[in-house]
Formats: sequence, structure tokens, C-alpha cells
Amino acid sequence: MKCAEAITIFDTTLRDGEQMPDVTFSPNQKLELAIALQTLGIDVIEAGFAASSAEEFSAIELMAIQLKDTGICCLARALRQDIDIAAQAIRLAEHTRIHTFIATSDIHMQHKLKLEPQAVIDQAVSAVKHARNLCDEVQFSCEDASRSDFQFLCKIIEKAIDAGASIINIPDTVGYALPQEFGILVRGLIDSIPNADKATFSVHCHNDLGLATANSLAGIQSGARQVECTMNGLGERAGNAALEEIVMAIKTHSRQFPYATNIKTEHLVSCSKAVAAAANTQPQLNKAIVGKNAFRHESGIHQDGMLKHSQTYEIISPQSVGWAEHQLVMGKLSGRNALLNKMNKLNIILPSESDFDDYFHSVKRVAAEQQVCDNTLIRLSKKY
Repeated sequence: MKCAEAITIFDTTLRDGEQMPDVTFSPNQKLELAIALQTLGIDVIEAGFAASSAEEFSAIELMAIQLKDTGICCLARALRQDIDIAAQAIRLAEHTRIHTFIATSDIHMQHKLKLEPQAVIDQAVSAVKHARNLCDEVQFSCEDASRSDFQFLCKIIEKAIDAGASIINIPDTVGYALPQEFGILVRGLIDSIPNADKATFSVHCHNDLGLATANSLAGIQSGARQVECTMNGLGERAGNAALEEIVMAIKTHSRQFPYATNIKTEHLVSCSKAVAAAANTQPQLNKAIVGKNAFRHESGIHQDGMLKHSQTYEIISPQSVGWAEHQLVMGKLSGRNALLNKMNKLNIILPSESDFDDYFHSVKRVAAEQQVCDNTLIRLSKKY
């Protein structure tokens, strides 16, 4: 049987995820999270931005020493001094990568960099050439690629590949793109750049319009073979593409995505909880895959379907991502079958069958005003 083509999962929780306001990881927290990410099966961990501080350098160096089963990447602006510091920080890793970047959109070049397009190309080429002798592989990113001129992107990427970049990242830095147009952009670049076959194309999408996962998947369908993401979708502003969403979408839709990842999905929830605890910010309750409510059902219609066959309302099993089981939650919209199921699990036995209707309506009245937990169900049953 032919093996599925691999998608590299590049995790940037410890770099871009930490750029989320009010989130700061200590060096020890970074190491603990990196170990959890390695256990999850991450291919490459972007450990941080070494040039930003001495503490950041130390944290990256610590990860480079300790981690043996995943690649260690360090971010660097397209500046020689940044690249030198990055190389020093990751020097002891088993597999090293420097990720250098420069902005390519007109608005960034004019107002942030204050450079002419040719100067941006020259700086990118110089950075890649310098980095290629200091690490195992160089990744080059075109910041704000989704708002950049297509012909300019083709030119700078071709030059970066010639200079030694083996991974080319196409970021939707401000979450501007729509899935179809982002897919067209990625496919167009791969088809138009003469030396595109000498590099792996990657995508890095932000969630400003809630489309980061959709755009990432569109990029994969269009030829990207690396996807950059964060656990729980952490990141600046509205965050990054969520690792757990991308991985489970690929796994669930294997016909549309005939690819494999190295992610051990049963560790997704434990890794999510570790990141949430370190970041001191929990995923939203209805967050896909790892949110508290992802496998909880309150509607009576849904509960009845779940009791008859779990796949009526669950497209993946909770156990496959690390939850113990699904839950039927008693609320004002819950049905009789769900209550009977709860009673059996809690060993609640009413004196007679005729008491059930009254008990059911008592539960519904309480549920209209407050959450109904198991203790509440037991307490209400003692009236009979």
C-alpha cells in the first residue's frame, strides 16, 4: 500500500502563540510545553525569537539541548545580527532551522521598512545566504504575503530559493485572505516560480476573520506541505490557525486530504490543557476539539440521537483526541431518555414509574434557572 504524503506540522505556540497579549512563558514553562509538543508528535517547534532578550535566548538554548525527537527553529529578522544570535541559540539541537523573514506588501515596505522593493529582495537574499551556513535548513517567510503583489512575491521567492532557502512560508499575516483566493495564491506561486520544486511551501494563517483553519487547509490542498499553527489557536489579535483543528480536519476528511501527520491525536487534549495552564487562558467553551463543550450535548433531540448511535451527532470520538467520553448534560432543553440514562448512571431509583413525570418536570424547572449537576439530580430525587 502506498504511504500517504506527509504534512509537516510546524508548531509556533512558543513563539507566535506567546505574542498573544498577557501571555508570557518562563524558560521552564517553555521547556515543559516543548516536551509536551514533542510527545504530541510535532515535527518542528519554533522555540522563539532569540534576539529579543537574553531570557528568550536561554529558553531556546535549553530546548535545543533537551529535545531530541523534534526540529528546533528560531525566528530571526532578515538581519545578520539576528541570524547569528539564532544560530547560537539552537546550535546544540539535533536538527536546526533558522526562520528568517521580511515584509513584502507595499504597505509594509513603504510605511514600516521604508525600503524600495529591490532593497527588500537584496536584504532577503543576503539573510538567507548568511543563514544557510549556520544551520541544517533555512526557512524564508514573506510577511503579509496575502496582501503582496504576486509578481513581486514570485521574484523574491525565486531569489530566496536560489540563495539557499529550502522552506518557503506564505503567511496570511493579518488574516485578510479568503480560502479560495489563498489557495489560488499558493498554487499560483508553486506553478509560476521556476525553482519552486527545490523548496517545501508552507502556510501560516491568522484568524482575524475566523478563517485561519480554512485558509490553512486551502493552502494544503493547493500544494503546501508544511502548515504553521498553535495549540488552542493562541496568537496575536484573534490568534493563529489552531493545530488541533487542522490535524483533525485532515484526519476526518482523508479523501480530500490524503495526507499523513505525525500527530498522536490522543494527546491533543492533554497538550491543550498544559498550554492553557501555562498561558493562564482557557480555550472558549465551544472551541472545536479541545473546548469544554466540544463533546457535551444538552438538546433532547441530540441526546436521544447520541443514546441510539454516537455518530448521529459526533463526527469524531472524544477518545480519539484525549477526552474520556462524551457527556449528556441536563438542561432545560434535555429530554426524557437522557434523564433516564443519567438516573441509571447515578443509581437513582424512584418509588414508582408514575413519579418520573413529576421528577422530570422538577429537573426542567431547576434547569431553567441554573446548571443541573449530578448532585442536584440526586437531591431532587430524594423528594420521592
